Amino acid sequence: QVQLVESGGGLVQAGGSLRLSCKASGFTLDNNAIGWFRRAPGKEREVVACIGNSDDSSVYTDSVWGRFTISRDNARNTVYLEMNDLKPEDMAVYYCAAEAFPRFLPAGCRDHYDYWGQGTQVTVSS
Repeated sequence: QVQLVESGGGLVQAGGSLRLSCKASGFTLDNNAIGWFRRAPGKEREVVACIGNSDDSSVYTDSVWGRFTISRDNARNTVYLEMNDLKPEDMAVYYCAAEAFPRFLPAGCRDHYDYWGQGTQVTVSS
């Protein structure tokens, strides 16, 4: 069964850090493009960070640049989102998404991901 399962969300004070994990089962993430997204209450879903088919092709939305880092651990079939200096505006449900197989498209976020996780809540208190 194909699954993406996020974990690592929680409550943190402004300025704090969290590391989100996205573990895949039923397929491998090795070279697949992966994205982290978030949806805040009353807002549209937005992309946060993406990693392409090679690990040097990560991109970030401007609001998280320099604070968040996307990475993958192929041995654990897991992708991470390291979040530092969290701000109240980062509060949202965070989702990971992945290609089913590497498509080797140009670097950047994909218009379409095949699999999505169920989300993990990040709450930032001011």
